[in-house]
Amino acid sequence: MQNNTFSGLFVGQNLITLKEVASTNTFLKDALSKSTPLLEGTVIMAEKQFAGRGQTDNTWLSEERMNLTFSILLNPSFLRVDQQFEFNKAISVALIDVLGTYVGDDALIKWPNDLYIGGRKTGGMLIENIVTGNKIKHAIVGIGLNVNQTNFPVSLKNVTSLKQRLHKDYDLLVLLGEICSAIEARYLQLKAGHTKKISLDYMNSLYLLNQRASFKTKDGFLEGKIIGVNSSGQLEMETPGGRVFFNNKEVEFIYE
Repeated sequence: MQNNTFSGLFVGQNLITLKEVASTNTFLKDALSKSTPLLEGTVIMAEKQFAGRGQTDNTWLSEERMNLTFSILLNPSFLRVDQQFEFNKAISVALIDVLGTYVGDDALIKWPNDLYIGGRKTGGMLIENIVTGNKIKHAIVGIGLNVNQTNFPVSLKNVTSLKQRLHKDYDLLVLLGEICSAIEARYLQLKAGHTKKISLDYMNSLYLLNQRASFKTKDGFLEGKIIGVNSSGQLEMETPGGRVFFNNKEVEFIYE
């Protein structure tokens, strides 16, 4: 275990690097359950994560020391439980703030929690909230980002990395520092109540917004156009049968 310090008010001020861990989110949750004193903004980064988790128990596969796999502890007790998607949007936009400096408008958010570059998945996040009453006491923000990896399993046909896209290597700690700074800025923006600005930036970065595309649901294939995401985090889509809303895992994007 190694400790480092980033510049900034609090996110990344306490950085703990683990040589190997099953999941940084699980590590952080276990530490909280044992009442381990952890400062807000603590970052747990894994050099090797062998059981990384995505949404609804999906796995996140990452080559050792090639990518960023880390979790951040935040304490957004200023948010009610029914505002948790506002938090999701703030974190998503912060990641686009950073990726956009490298690839411009090619950096997009694929609802609900994926990061895309040029139409291909480059990263994702898993936010797990610990609730007290109707407030979010702790939020564990798990992030995986493909950085220097260029070889991916054949089964993953819609995946890329920064290096694969831009043909150069990146310093993982420098990139992590940039992400921590961006998350801190958007988190403070959210805390100050600037939700309209965050929502606007989120919508402007939404993958396939206002574009007709093919999707798959439990009822079969569907032609539709994404027109937004509501306050509960449901995907809002215009279809030949009218406006419909989808929760996570109720609709699947189809790739050519």
